[in-house]
Amino acid sequence: MADPYSTLGVSKSASEAEIKSAYRKLAKELHPDRNKENPKAAEKFSDVTKAYDLLSDKEKRGQFDRGEIDAEGNPAMPFGYGGGGFRGDPRGQAQGGFGGESADFGDIFEGLFGGRGGGSPFGGFGGRGAPPPQKGANVAYRLSVSFIDAATQATQRITLADGGTIDLKLPAGVETGTQMRLAGKGQPGPGGNGDGIVTITVGSHPFFERDGANIRLDLPVTLNEAVKGAKIKVPTVDGPVMLSIPAGSTSGKVMRLKGKGFSQKGGGRGDQLVRLMVDLPADDKKLAKLVDEWTDSRSVRADLGV
Repeated sequence: MADPYSTLGVSKSASEAEIKSAYRKLAKELHPDRNKENPKAAEKFSDVTKAYDLLSDKEKRGQFDRGEIDAEGNPAMPFGYGGGGFRGDPRGQAQGGFGGESADFGDIFEGLFGGRGGGSPFGGFGGRGAPPPQKGANVAYRLSVSFIDAATQATQRITLADGGTIDLKLPAGVETGTQMRLAGKGQPGPGGNGDGIVTITVGSHPFFERDGANIRLDLPVTLNEAVKGAKIKVPTVDGPVMLSIPAGSTSGKVMRLKGKGFSQKGGGRGDQLVRLMVDLPADDKKLAKLVDEWTDSRSVRADLGV
């Protein structure tokens, strides 16, 4: 993976909010559901998610900026350290290659890299204290959630890389791009397991539409119900409820069902906003005759200047 800052299109001095904003924008643009004809988008989506996973973690971001880990989150091993270039001396000395003599490279690296806090950038050279063991790599998971489950925070079951399963309670305010961290559910490593990072995608709905924490619904009503008023059944994410339609209601009138929207991070839930849409039958002779015998003399378009 390329430099995570370049992947997200932000500078190295970007704030947490700027990084999060850049990720959300790219995640929506590149999400596989929106790019079914473009297989490269899925690859870019994965790279963007990995970049955000690294930069959103303060500790890992610091390690990357200091050159201690690479863009994949793996330990950096300059000059072959740990890979056979130097033959493991725990005190930070290299053996061999100099006529059998031991050479302490601590001061050399400190001079080259301007050592931090009296130590080298690699922590172990010169005997000034080894870095803590590196945790295993994180594992990325994708979780598709239905619109209704997201609104009601329904528990979701996810299968882990090791074949096990875990039940997740969705966080308040969940939306596409929301991430959940599963501590210790990543790859094993010397310093313990990495984490599992779950990226959530919220599906669309045939007739509900999300508006922040609110849910909007266009509700068809008959002319009789609109003119005379009626109690009718209305669908919500929690199941059908009864709604009283006032007599004389017109198309576009919005009615509110409190607490029937999405969960909110600050607590509680949004509302469901029901817009009445008077549905007239086509070619109904009785309705045509009724209108012939009655005329609405109001100037209903006067406010529009016509």
